[in-house]
Amino acid sequence: MATNPAVRFLDRTTPPHVMTLVLIAGLSAMSLNVFLPSLPHMADHFATDYSVMQLSVAVYLAVNAVLQIIVGPISDRYGRRPVLLVSTVLFVAATIGCIYAPTIEVFLIFRMGQAVIVSGMVLSRAVVRDMYDQDKAASMIGYVAMGMAVVPMISPAVGGFLDEVFGWESNFWLLAILGVLTAWLIWADLGETAARRNTSLMDQVREYPGLLTSRRFWGYCLAMAFAAGAFFAYLGGAPYVGSEVFGLDPGTLGLFFGVPAVGYALGNFVTGRFAVRFGVNTLVLWGTLVSCAGTLLSLALFYTGNGSVWAFFGPMVFVGLGNGLVMPNAMSGMLSVRPHLAGTASGLGGAIMIGGGAALSVLAGILLVPGAGAFPLIWIMFATSAVAVVSILYTIRRERKVLGG
Repeated sequence: MATNPAVRFLDRTTPPHVMTLVLIAGLSAMSLNVFLPSLPHMADHFATDYSVMQLSVAVYLAVNAVLQIIVGPISDRYGRRPVLLVSTVLFVAATIGCIYAPTIEVFLIFRMGQAVIVSGMVLSRAVVRDMYDQDKAASMIGYVAMGMAVVPMISPAVGGFLDEVFGWESNFWLLAILGVLTAWLIWADLGETAARRNTSLMDQVREYPGLLTSRRFWGYCLAMAFAAGAFFAYLGGAPYVGSEVFGLDPGTLGLFFGVPAVGYALGNFVTGRFAVRFGVNTLVLWGTLVSCAGTLLSLALFYTGNGSVWAFFGPMVFVGLGNGLVMPNAMSGMLSVRPHLAGTASGLGGAIMIGGGAALSVLAGILLVPGAGAFPLIWIMFATSAVAVVSILYTIRRERKVLGG
């Protein structure tokens, strides 16, 4: 597609406006974390343990990962627009099911169904790559993600407030209403951006080895997955740390919980502003180092006897900042390995990232036991951040070797 394609808002004969992509991806982000401050109350409602209730994060991420593998190639074959429309409608239905679930088992089933909205996250990136080349795509993905970062920054606070005033169900009513509005926006504004292809869906799947055998793809993918792993561990463990270790109520927890999103928005702004100038590799490296430094700072504060709610949540802004630098740049690098398979690459990379995130979320829930404090969670986040640094350093070294040869 043209480097600067014509865009007219609410005209589905042209590519979508950037705000449409922000809102589509934002709904996917909100469905992940808006209800997290309500987990203790939801555990009481369903008469279950917190560790069981915490599975609402893990099972969502697990199904999310599987769906990303499917959504990518389907959208490459049939288009971004129809996949987004269908998945958003299914999301609304699953959300209403969560509200009326009579038991925790039924709730978790509908919660898994909500994961279909991951198509918004996957395909908003693929749409950008359809429209622009690698460095410009990284810049635009950064701007999209910067706008999208407002959602996870405020949604936990909104969710905590709604829980205190109307009960935990109000969080899911909010998601259902926003799902309906998003479906209308997709219908009205999102023109198809994927090039028409005559290959079958199985032909698309057969091209997976071309991605999976690429060292460049794996380098970007692992850097992104491990950097994001720190954040997903945070999603799984921070509600417990906030409520059980520091005794925060849902409203206050929601405010603290959104701290990483402040850094994430800043990181995406830097990406949007400087990706073309510095290139994706440099910004991914900066991001992994910043995230690692943030977790190391938190560990240092706790081990020196200065552990507090601020010592835990404050340094998380650096984890968010690092993710804001890593995610759009590493994703743009992955999508550029095989540009005609942008949807497939986005899905595969996202599935690996989310699958690892689900595992880390469960691990955080298992290790966070009474008496352990915040240490297990911070150590998990530090370890994954450190591996992300190693991954991008390998990628940079490999690229220099190839270019030098």
